[in-house]
Parts: sequence; structure tokens; C-alpha cells
Amino acid sequence: MGGFECSTHRVQSGKRLDVTAATGHDKFAAADYQRLQEQGIYTVREGLRWHLIEQTPGKYDFSSSLPIIRAARDMKMQVIWDLFHYGWPDDIDIFSPEFVSRFANMVRAFMEVLTEETDQTPFVTPVNEISFIAWAGGDVAYINPFAKGRGDELKIQLIKAAIAAIESVWEVNPRTRIVQIDPTINIIADPDKPEDRDAAEGYRLSQYQAWDMLAGRFRPELGGKEKYLDIIGVNYYDRNQWIHNEDPMKYTDPL
Repeated sequence: MGGFECSTHRVQSGKRLDVTAATGHDKFAAADYQRLQEQGIYTVREGLRWHLIEQTPGKYDFSSSLPIIRAARDMKMQVIWDLFHYGWPDDIDIFSPEFVSRFANMVRAFMEVLTEETDQTPFVTPVNEISFIAWAGGDVAYINPFAKGRGDELKIQLIKAAIAAIESVWEVNPRTRIVQIDPTINIIADPDKPEDRDAAEGYRLSQYQAWDMLAGRFRPELGGKEKYLDIIGVNYYDRNQWIHNEDPMKYTDPL
């Protein structure tokens, strides 16, 4: 399996990233797929660029996605589509109810295009890395919306958006498989600080919150159901393990 980085969020300088364009993948999708197939790779992750698709509220232009959809179809690549990869149109407040409805409507329009263009079983990731966005964008102001102390609020908002998007997807194409992706983390307490054990374990277990919300096992009032989990995707990064309140471990650390 391969993947093409597709982040579209704004960084602290105000600049918006568009990594699909920065890497030239939008122009060279067929050539990129050819190189993957030479390595025996026929499944990829791709992402929508919502800020390009909906530049005017309620009006959709999928010209940024169609070349990739068609290249994948013609070359028999299986695509897992990221519907939301850290970025959204500038006129939307991510904490507003409008965010959920606008996202669900855009997703419905995309699924209509995708279903018209290809008869493959679709695979989609409604919201990429809900736990990471909630922490990075809602707790520590690392990425947009650059909030602090609003991580739980942002996580709930993203869960609502993911559920609404899944329902939009299935309205158009009930065969679609849903891939829910989050990073896995491991946190332990310093052996010399037994008083940190409960906090470290609570932090470690928080990695499952988004999946439990989607499944309706936690905060069931949000409307989660087991069927929304479907396929679980796990990301692992080189900084995903640490001792509580310390810096991430290096991969060379014997722990």
C-alpha cells in the first residue's frame, strides 16, 4: 500500500498547504501509479482538497480530484479516499454546526461523482486522525484552528462530522467501506514516579476515544454505531512513545 500526502491545513504563518500540488502528484498521478505498480503496489491513499472543491458555499468543483479518480480507474488502482485531511474552506468555523452540514453535503456531491466515474467498491476515510487533530488543533494550537483547551470540543465536532459524512456516503453508494484512521501511542510512567501511573495510563487509553465515540461505546448521545468503525487503520510515527511528561523516545531507546 502507498500513500500520497494530501494535507491542506493552514500553518501558523497563515499559509495554506496543498501538498498534493506541491509534490506534483495532481499532474503526474498516472506516472506515480506506474512507479507504484512496478513495486507491486496497487492500493493507495489519496485526499480531497475541500478548499478547492467548495470555493463558493454550496457550489462544488471536482476538477482537482477528477484526474486522480480517472487515472486510478484506468490503471486499476484501489484508492482509499481521505475526505478530510486537516483543511477546510476559509469561510467555515470548524466549531459551528455549519461545519458538519457543509462537510456532509460536499461528501455527498463527491460520492456522486466518484460513483459515476468508477464502478469499483469505494473506500473512504471520513476524517483523518481525529485524535491527532483534536490534540494538535484543539489543545496545543499546533495546527489549525490553533485552539487551546478545546480538544474535547473539537473531537466531538469531528465525530459528528464523520458520522454525517458516512451517512452521506452510504446514501449515494451503500457498498462503500469506511476506514477509520488514528495514530497509536504508548505512554508509561517513570518507574521512579508511581504517582504518575494513573495519569499516564489515562492518556494512553485516550487514543481509543474517537473510535469508541464512533462506535457508540463512549458518548453514545453523539449517535455513534458499531457499523461506523468498519475498517481500522493505525498510523505509527517515530515519536509515538514517551514517558509521561517527557519528550518522545528516540527509536534507539532500549525501552
